[in-house]
Amino acid sequence: MELIDQLTNLASRAQKQLVHIQTEEATKTALVMPFINALGYNVFDPTEVVPEYICDIGTKKGEKIDYAIMRDGKPIILIECKHVGSDLNINHASQLFRYFHVTEARIAVLTNGVHYRLFTDLEQANKMDERPFMEFDLFNFHENDVAEIKKLSKPSFNIDDMLFAAYNLKYMRAFKKYFEEQFNQPSADFINFVSKQIYDGILTPKLKEQFSVLVHRSFHQFLNDKITMRLRSAMVDTSNALLAPELPARAVTEVAPAASATEAVDKEIETTVEETEGFMIVRAILRKLVAVNRVVMRDVQSYCGILLDDNNRKPICRLHFNGSKKYVTLFDVEGGERIDITSLDDLYGLASRIRAAVQRHEKKPAEAGV
Repeated sequence: MELIDQLTNLASRAQKQLVHIQTEEATKTALVMPFINALGYNVFDPTEVVPEYICDIGTKKGEKIDYAIMRDGKPIILIECKHVGSDLNINHASQLFRYFHVTEARIAVLTNGVHYRLFTDLEQANKMDERPFMEFDLFNFHENDVAEIKKLSKPSFNIDDMLFAAYNLKYMRAFKKYFEEQFNQPSADFINFVSKQIYDGILTPKLKEQFSVLVHRSFHQFLNDKITMRLRSAMVDTSNALLAPELPARAVTEVAPAASATEAVDKEIETTVEETEGFMIVRAILRKLVAVNRVVMRDVQSYCGILLDDNNRKPICRLHFNGSKKYVTLFDVEGGERIDITSLDDLYGLASRIRAAVQRHEKKPAEAGV
């Protein structure tokens, strides 16, 4: 089973178990050990995974770390666990700081079973950085996150490759955070910088106020346009690669109305950019399972339905993106199940259930309608 599927299954189980996990030991057993196992390490083999690993620090003897992942008799990854309800902050990493410089491990992990923070020593040799180079959320991840986590796995682990990736991830994370801040609320410095690239005159206070709105709006529109164009291009390439027939005229009309995905399909139904992107993500998830032309979007006033074979007896999921809170209905179970999401990326975390919905319809006719 692929790592992404193992982590998706673990996340699904974890969400049902959280209310029953009351202690740190229960967190380790129910969440952390399965995570380590998903990475390919045998948690029951002390040559690979040592619980309560002893690290002697100066005059302190018998100091322990929760888990040490071993290779050739030496620790390569240290893991410190906290209760699943705990917030992870720098104070919780104090043990990792102490142990890091007295072992040969170059990777340290702080986790509460759901959130994982990964550290190394990029800033000063043999001293663990105060800020993680990567964070992983079991309940909110996508394929790119899994590709990076896979570098920790037994078959893939290589310390040089890991450190190179850590260096890139650390600074990419910082850049992305800056871009996100500017995307949500451009700073005065950012607006001034952008404005001076476009406008040669003097930036008066009134112009700065006007440009502040325009830069913000343009930033959003630019990214939305780029994402939409790229997703459409990817789906065309996928369709050609699978030698799938052309989409029926009706499906094309529903997926991409004449000018843009945000134009009204008719006077009452409006297919938004976000719904189109969600539909294309679902198609991308299913492309290895069925021909993409079999996955069709049917938009209605209250939700955007995604069907197999354009058959309302074969619902895959519904996208409810029009309200203040986004959620999807998944039809891998009878009658469907509502799942709240915060962003389109969350659909990747539901990939196994989206595929399961299609597999369910392939085995027997679906009775639930869309």
